[in-house]
Amino acid sequence: MIHSIHTIDTGLFKLDGGAMFGVVPKSMWNKLNAADDNNMCTWALRCLLLKTDNKNILIDCGMGNKQDDKFRSHFYPHGNQDLMKSLEYYGVRAEDITDVILTHLHFDHCGGAVVKNTNNELIPAFPNAIYWSNSQHWDWAMYPNEREKNSFLKENFVPLQEYGVLRFLDQKSEIPQLPGIYIHYCSGHTEALMAIEIQCKENNYFYPTDLIPSSHHINIPYVMAYDVQPLLTLKEKQFHLNRCVEKNSIIIFEHDPDIAACTLKRNPTGKIIIDQHLLSI
Repeated sequence: MIHSIHTIDTGLFKLDGGAMFGVVPKSMWNKLNAADDNNMCTWALRCLLLKTDNKNILIDCGMGNKQDDKFRSHFYPHGNQDLMKSLEYYGVRAEDITDVILTHLHFDHCGGAVVKNTNNELIPAFPNAIYWSNSQHWDWAMYPNEREKNSFLKENFVPLQEYGVLRFLDQKSEIPQLPGIYIHYCSGHTEALMAIEIQCKENNYFYPTDLIPSSHHINIPYVMAYDVQPLLTLKEKQFHLNRCVEKNSIIIFEHDPDIAACTLKRNPTGKIIIDQHLLSI
């Protein structure tokens, strides 16, 4: 079973504020995450490290640093943290990672899964790890629609298949190989995204990844313009937020630039709101 959980900071990047907040007017969202002169807002790239007695499990990998300067110029990666440095803080080297769960294959979630070696070859970043995805999402990423095509960069995940380290989950919620981790499949943001529920000692955690990318997106109408099925996102958010209140879950945000996590409660009208902010886990 899982005996510790840690947030792994892999740096910051920028995305268009309007795209991140969808139909919500800038006059409202700009008070939450102020945009720069180019309408870009800063977001985190926050991954998770789970430890068991014999495993070190990484959930998502950030965007990595192998892309060329032109690509990076669109997203302004910055900050003092990177994936390997953050893992080392918890005494974990790349060789120590046993499993990598990729919630979905957009570049900002799986870019760090593959690195370039000294011969400029693409290789798995974690040489002893099994990488986990699911076949439904894999097929979606391999043959992308025009809307998502620029988010699925095959150099970030095809080498995992070529090296024989990729495994597919079978759409069941429990992972026999990884007890204490439960998968919730969601298709509002992208097909068969894997939101992760974690039971660690007495606490229940939920890592919704891009279903609820930040604390600002707890408000139901705050849905990203990136989502392929925004009305489905609304339903999925409502379901999981209700579930998190019932379980008193700690929600961990992959992209919130200010807080790592929070707990939830209902206000007197029944609306789900943040109860307590958590700066770190």
